[in-house]
Amino acid sequence: MADQRSSTPTDSGTATEVGWLSPEQLELVRAHVPLVYVDAIPVRVDEAGRVTHLGLLLRMAADGSISRMVVSGRVRFGERVRDAVLRHLEKDLGPMALPRIPPEVTPFTVVEYFPDPDRSGFHDPRHHAVSLAFLVPVAGDCHPTQEALELTWLTPAEASEPATRREMTGGQDRLLQLALAHVGLLP
Repeated sequence: MADQRSSTPTDSGTATEVGWLSPEQLELVRAHVPLVYVDAIPVRVDEAGRVTHLGLLLRMAADGSISRMVVSGRVRFGERVRDAVLRHLEKDLGPMALPRIPPEVTPFTVVEYFPDPDRSGFHDPRHHAVSLAFLVPVAGDCHPTQEALELTWLTPAEASEPATRREMTGGQDRLLQLALAHVGLLP
């Protein structure tokens, strides 16, 4: 759940390098205000629209561990949720992922991450974050970028295995189970 700088369009349509907040400002905000995030689980679907595979990143988690995770990041001030989902998918999966997101997006669930791991089962040691969670079909070629070490495509059965769940931290395993239940694939 980290994203400090990226390229964003300006009113003239050109891309410029824009920082969201300085590390000090972000730390102050995190200490006093819940932040809005998006969690996106990339999926491959068959011709009938059924989920056949779910994509998980291997990356460093907020707690410092190397973990399997979903695509995640902050929603910037003034940014539409749909645009935040697209930005984070491109940042983590590359520009050729070709996500298929409808014009108006609806999360399959909303989760709250807390510094206290016992508060909700979703944990981020840095802050309180409210995250809108989405399943996003991707049709293109995905390659992990930024901080991700790898992207692994798992069948729903593989994603439900205890070994996969043990590789996830911060409640991401629970989020994955909620996603599988949402599409009727929880064994």
